[in-house]
Amino acid sequence: MQDQSATTGIQTTISEQELNRIEQMAAEVSCPLPLPAEEKERLMTEISELLEQQDAVLVAHYYVDDDLQELALKTGGHVADSLEMARFGHDHPAQTLIVAGVRFMGETAKILNPEKRVLMVEDKATCSLDLSCPIDRFSQFCDAYPDRKVVVYANTSAEIKARSDWVVTSGIALDIVRHLHQQGEKIIWAPDRHLGDYIQNETGADMLLWGGVCVVHDEYRSVELQQMMKQYPDAMVLVHPESPRSIIQLADVVGSTTGLINAVQQSDAKRFIVATDRGIFYKMHSVAGDKELIEAPTAGKGASCVSCGHCPWMAINTLQKLRDILKHGGKAIEIDSKIVEKAIIPIKRMLDFAHQREVDMKIRGDA
Repeated sequence: MQDQSATTGIQTTISEQELNRIEQMAAEVSCPLPLPAEEKERLMTEISELLEQQDAVLVAHYYVDDDLQELALKTGGHVADSLEMARFGHDHPAQTLIVAGVRFMGETAKILNPEKRVLMVEDKATCSLDLSCPIDRFSQFCDAYPDRKVVVYANTSAEIKARSDWVVTSGIALDIVRHLHQQGEKIIWAPDRHLGDYIQNETGADMLLWGGVCVVHDEYRSVELQQMMKQYPDAMVLVHPESPRSIIQLADVVGSTTGLINAVQQSDAKRFIVATDRGIFYKMHSVAGDKELIEAPTAGKGASCVSCGHCPWMAINTLQKLRDILKHGGKAIEIDSKIVEKAIIPIKRMLDFAHQREVDMKIRGDA
């Protein structure tokens, strides 16, 4: 295939049938019920003791259950975006890093901390973006356009990262793609087509977009959001760039998870409509408890509520499962050393770029 025949924009790399299959997989995940207060406190006490005994530290993503975020902070762990979770683990002296999140986050932690034992709270927790981008098909696609730089989102497998030239987070993707565009580079982007479309519109870069989507952000609907905006005319609309263009166009602020948290904390507004996973509300409330947060409406398939914007794979991370892996052992993340050697290169390239451009990744954030 010659690059001249390519059309800039979303490519037919994954069929709607495949996307529907991934969506069905997400729909079939059984999400747990909230714990009674007494059981929660008992588990937190038990887990805290086990973490100390095993020289382990818990890092949790903003989208997991409130209880896990609370426990991470209480026990000297960390709540953050995926890359910052991994970097915290690198700097922390604990020899075991326990990740409350999804598979690619554990892999990223292992890539940046190959000498440490990395465990997942739930080893079945995955990501629709990761699932939508299989390495064999992606490699073939990249091979067909050898003159393009391969830029992949952090929400990908270790193998995809190893095949890339750059790994980016949503907090720095615009800066890096704009830089590459100014250098005259053409780009292959994967896996999120909505985030890629947003970056392409903002930068004007020549980009071929993989066709994956996030099952949470893809569900936001502009008609319903506009109706909600009329109901709450004083609300500021916050949107994660994994959302469709029709949603992004309605936003007052488009940003990564950390960017949206900062917007709530720093804005004078008192009410916010939030178009990202509702797990983020825990952190938002902790930094701005006087602000009102409203979930943006989704298609709500199979749900009894108007809005159900929560990743089911994030939801299956629980205190009970964390206690069980500490008591009975869990399967450690293992990645082939050759993959680690290749994957670390594009990640470090991003970190070096951020350092050189004095971009504070802790403030800008990622996925």
